Amino acid sequence: MFSGIGNFLSSGTNWAFFVFALLAIGGAIFMISFTKVIHMVVSVALTFISLAGLYVILNAEFVAFVQVLIYAGAISILMIFGIMMTKHRQGEEAEPKRPWHNGLAIVGALGLFGVLFYAIQQSTFTATGTLDTSKDNTMEIGKLLYNEHVIPFEIMSVLLTVAFIGAIVIAKREEE
Repeated sequence: MFSGIGNFLSSGTNWAFFVFALLAIGGAIFMISFTKVIHMVVSVALTFISLAGLYVILNAEFVAFVQVLIYAGAISILMIFGIMMTKHRQGEEAEPKRPWHNGLAIVGALGLFGVLFYAIQQSTFTATGTLDTSKDNTMEIGKLLYNEHVIPFEIMSVLLTVAFIGAIVIAKREEE
């Protein structure tokens, strides 16, 4: 059952995957566990940056760059602006105490981890194709985007611009 562990731990790429995966999972767990919204945003940003690290390991540099630029940057800033523009209640009621809740959640998470670990150890993965790393994936994405999919790309940019202007108009109305 543990025969592949030594080979797995001997590679630096596998260690980097393990670290980024733990950071992504930890950020997601912290996001749903925290009660302050700003802490939630920081946790989501940690998850987004960890996912970008996983994309780099998968040789998808363009997707990693877009992940950092769009999600970790723009979405986190958008969430912070949303926090600043909304009113929050100061005296929120405390949740009822559930003493068994945290213990059962930890037992369930460990059980799920054990089942997944066992399933991955028992399965055999076959390589279906070889990865051609000689091509620049960013250039290939650019060719597809600006040759074959230029109309949907431009329609999406117009839609996002209209949505951004609509959000500004709604925010201005609420301010007055």
